[in-house]
Amino acid sequence: MKTTYMAKPQEVRHAWYVIDAQGQVLGRMASRIAMVLSGKHKPIYTPGVDTGDYVIVINADKVQVTGKKSEKKIYYRHSLYPGGLRSETFSQLLARKPERIIELAVKRMLPQNRLGRKLFTKLKVYSGSEHPHQAQNPQPLALD
Repeated sequence: MKTTYMAKPQEVRHAWYVIDAQGQVLGRMASRIAMVLSGKHKPIYTPGVDTGDYVIVINADKVQVTGKKSEKKIYYRHSLYPGGLRSETFSQLLARKPERIIELAVKRMLPQNRLGRKLFTKLKVYSGSEHPHQAQNPQPLALD
């Protein structure tokens, strides 16, 4: 009788990957990032165990969306005070804080529990082409 392999947290090795967001479509890129963060690209994937890798995203300010989403897509946030609902379009948020766009897209694709919050901490997003994680020797990740 064969048993299913279940990865143990101390056995998992976490790699570092770097993704260039320049010219990438937001949703397609975010779904690939969420898959790598959760470890579903590895044969040792185990639900409930952090088997994923670290992902660094550079050039977040050059991400693209299809159609008219740049004018019609709206991001909402609330200050928790009465009447505190704030909204801004994709293009406004891209100009103000481009990292937030990728972070929100990926966070909403991860599990909504403790494991998902832990996986989200392994995502590093930067608007420019430089990042402070050279010591980890990140490998470029192709999104094809």
